[in-house]
Amino acid sequence: MIRKYSLLILLVIAGLTACKDEDFGPVLQPGNAPAFINPADGSSFELLEDNADEVMTMFVWSEADFGFQAAVTYEVEMDVAGNDFNDAVTLGSTSGDTLAVSVSKVNNILLAKGLPGETPASVEVRVVASVSPEVAPLVSDAIALTITPYTVVINYPQLQVPGSYQGWDPSNNNTVIWSVKSDDKYEGYIYFPDPNTEFKYTLGPSWDTNWGDDGADGTLEPDGANIVAGDAGVYKLNVDLNALTHAYVKTDWGLIGSATPNGWDSDQDMTYDPDTGIWSITLDLVAGEIKFRANDDWAINLGDNDANKSLEYDGANIQIDEDGNYTIELILNVPKYTYEITKN
Repeated sequence: MIRKYSLLILLVIAGLTACKDEDFGPVLQPGNAPAFINPADGSSFELLEDNADEVMTMFVWSEADFGFQAAVTYEVEMDVAGNDFNDAVTLGSTSGDTLAVSVSKVNNILLAKGLPGETPASVEVRVVASVSPEVAPLVSDAIALTITPYTVVINYPQLQVPGSYQGWDPSNNNTVIWSVKSDDKYEGYIYFPDPNTEFKYTLGPSWDTNWGDDGADGTLEPDGANIVAGDAGVYKLNVDLNALTHAYVKTDWGLIGSATPNGWDSDQDMTYDPDTGIWSITLDLVAGEIKFRANDDWAINLGDNDANKSLEYDGANIQIDEDGNYTIELILNVPKYTYEITKN
């Protein structure tokens, strides 16, 4: 019996060793990640408003080698030094090995990150090469740059949102969404007063460049079909022009926290005013903490990381120092979301 099992094991081993490598398909053997050629690590740039439309620098890198022939997409990312690219902004995307970035774009990105003008900022830049979601990207070593921005009122890039709710007017600057990081990713909250509102996105106040969604599948196509919302209400709109994707969700906002009558168990519903575009609530609070959240769920919530009246998704709890009756306003019809707390 032992000899019989030994023979069976030998046959299995022989069968496995007889298989050729090609039976398992090609083995991926990625080569070199991209590497920066320009600018040099440690370079410094002083940005000037007079040169806003000029190129700050031409980023140049070596090609990535994935070990097989493929169309490679390169994204140049920038973040504050020491942040490990946890809040990276995409400066641009290309299939080539160069990318020109304007002075105004870099300046807006730095100011949007809260970095002060006229003060040197330490940042890091890297190149991410991708061929497929199924293949791990190749990432360059980061280079360190020192960039001094200039103080200016930020004009955030915007997408127009013409639709049946506003007369299909792409020149209406009251119905837009913004790219706060100047990275071709846009977001905003827009009120649709009627159910089944139809809308599209345009780049600028005309129909020359516009996108719709032919298959209602979240993918944008130039001159595509109208996008159709559901019930009337305030919708959170997101567009990524890098990937040509979009998403929208109806939101109803509430206040929650240890300072509210129901604590962290359930929301206190806020009321939306279509004329002002502001959510508000007046109620009695006790000393404690509050946050804003949408649709009685934590998937979309806003807090204040720096206690500066500027809101961030999943941000820190907001302190209420003493008991009293308060009116609280949530302002989402602006590029950077804010709030006001008034003790009555």
